[in-house]
Amino acid sequence: MNVPDPVAIAVPAFVVLVFVEMWLTRRRGIGRYDWRDSGASLTLGLGSTIAGGVTGATVLALSLWVHQFRLFDIGWSIPAFLAAFILDDLAYYWFHRTAHRVRWFWASHVIHHSSQHYNLTTALRQTWTGFFSLSFLFRLPLFVIGFPVEMVFFAAGLNLVYQFWIHTEHIGRMPRWFGAVMNTPSHHRVHHAVNPRYLDRNYAGVFITWDKLFGTFEPERADDRPRYGIVKALPTLNPFWAAIHEWAGIARDVRAARSPKELAGRLFGPPGWQPDSAGETSDAIRRAWLAGATEKQEA
Repeated sequence: MNVPDPVAIAVPAFVVLVFVEMWLTRRRGIGRYDWRDSGASLTLGLGSTIAGGVTGATVLALSLWVHQFRLFDIGWSIPAFLAAFILDDLAYYWFHRTAHRVRWFWASHVIHHSSQHYNLTTALRQTWTGFFSLSFLFRLPLFVIGFPVEMVFFAAGLNLVYQFWIHTEHIGRMPRWFGAVMNTPSHHRVHHAVNPRYLDRNYAGVFITWDKLFGTFEPERADDRPRYGIVKALPTLNPFWAAIHEWAGIARDVRAARSPKELAGRLFGPPGWQPDSAGETSDAIRRAWLAGATEKQEA
C-alpha cells in the first residue's frame, strides 16, 4: 500500500510557522532568533534530508528483509495503525534515551542539541549520520511483530511532524489533562536544557507517559529556567563541524585508548565518560549539583 510522506506534506506548514514565530519573537520579546544559528540549523536540516535520501533505499530494503521473518500478518486497519503508532513512539523513546546515554548514538544525535537557542528552526537541526550510527535498528522489532513496513514509516513520519511544534518558547504550559499524556513545549524545553536538574530527562516523542512510566520525567520549573545547548558548547556555528564534531572526538579518544575496557568506554559509555574519574557525564554533573544544593540547605 502506497502512503504519503507526512514530513514532505508538512514542510510548507513548517516554513510558515517559522516566519510566524520570528514575527512573534520580535513583537513579544519572547525567545530569540540568531540568523547565523538558524542558518546553521536549516543547513543541517537540508543535509539530513540529503543523507536520508542517499541511505533511505538501504533502510527500506533492510526493513523489508526483516519483515519476511514476521511473527504475525498484521493488515491495514485503524486499530492496527494506532497500535503501530504507539509502539513506534515507544521504540522512539528507547532510541532517544539510548542516544543520550551511549556515546556512539550520541555522536549522531548531539547535532540536534548543539544550538544554544530554542525555536522552531531548532526542530530542523537533524543528524547527517543516523544511518552510520545504526539508529534505524530500534524500529526493526515492529517489522518482526508483523506491522506493514509502509505503516511503520508513516507512523514514524507523523511522530516527527508532531515533534516540530514543541520546539518553541512561545507556548507556555498546556492544559494539565493534555500535558499528563502528551509531549508539550514545556516538557521538551526541559529535554533541551543543560541545567543539571534537567539533563537527560523527558525523552518522549509524542507521549510523555513513557518518561513517567520509566522514571525519566522532570517538569519545567519557573525558578530554574532552561538554558539550552550542550554541556560543552561548540566554539563555532559551522554546520559541518556541528555534524561531525563528536565523531571526531570519538576517533581521537579511540586512538588514545590504553586498554579494551577503555576502548569500550570511549565508544559505548555515556557521553563525558573518563576511564579514571567520574568525568562530565550527566549523572556526575547532577550528583555534584545535588551535593551543592544539599550543602546550601544545611549551611
